[in-house]
Amino acid sequence: MLNTETVTPGVSFAAGEPAKGALAERTRAAVEAAARHAAEVDLQGRFPTEAFEAIRTAGLLGAMVPAHLGGEGLNLAQVADVCFALGRACGSTALIFAMHQVKVACLVRHHGGSTWQLNFLRRVASEQLLLGSSTTEGKAGGAVRSSSAPIELDGQGVRLLRAATVVSYGEQADAIVTTARRNPDAAAADQVLAVFLREDYRLERTGGWNTLGMRGTCSMAFGLEARGQAEQVLAAPYAEIHARTMTPAAHLLWGAVWAGIAAEAVERARLHMRKAMRGAGDQSPPGAAHLPRAKTTLQSLVSLLSGALSRYAAIAEDPA
Repeated sequence: MLNTETVTPGVSFAAGEPAKGALAERTRAAVEAAARHAAEVDLQGRFPTEAFEAIRTAGLLGAMVPAHLGGEGLNLAQVADVCFALGRACGSTALIFAMHQVKVACLVRHHGGSTWQLNFLRRVASEQLLLGSSTTEGKAGGAVRSSSAPIELDGQGVRLLRAATVVSYGEQADAIVTTARRNPDAAAADQVLAVFLREDYRLERTGGWNTLGMRGTCSMAFGLEARGQAEQVLAAPYAEIHARTMTPAAHLLWGAVWAGIAAEAVERARLHMRKAMRGAGDQSPPGAAHLPRAKTTLQSLVSLLSGALSRYAAIAEDPA
């Protein structure tokens, strides 16, 4: 059974904010499902299906959707707690969950009152839709603030043809949130964010994913061909979305994932040291001196993340 208390007892990035709707219990069920299948997910490089069945059952994919739209209405710190707990169980599950929540955060904050976007957020909560991400393409690689493929008018709607370098869990997602040039005449940095449902797009796999870690994220390369309504393109410039929401939310939630992975590694080291000492007549094994330093470093990381989450919460609505 996963022990979430030994190394980092009482860790919560949302201290003082009670979990809503028995969040802790529902998170625990998802964490246990993720932990049971983590080794198999990594060995086979497959999507963590069982973990996300449990996450959907727990209603966690709608965690950041506001309550008036049918979601949990959780803030970033509360979601970071879930990311940390999942990180201790299965890194791939935690990272996918974090990436999904980053996209939800962008839509929640920048929907601009669009009827389509608001209805979509309701569906995320009610149907537990999993949102994939496509923010890199072609030769630009990881240059997320540059897009080659433009949004094009297609009759009464829009079209996007994109050579995506990476679409994490693209084949398992229910929708894809993607960047694009605003129009064919726009500069590469004049970007928008668009949402396409599974029935709106076609994916053609163009690259594999056989990595040393995070194998279950299935972050393959795809050709993306999508068509939809004009309202599926957010009105807010992506430059604003990227600076105000995408970047801080990604770094903070990913940081919580990394902290969870680190916490589990330190706990496994502690258990190994204890077993080794018992087998050696309580003599400290080689490397035992490193364990206290690892614990201290981990506690420093948790404190750093807690501080960053608090600072972001304080300035998030500042237009400057």
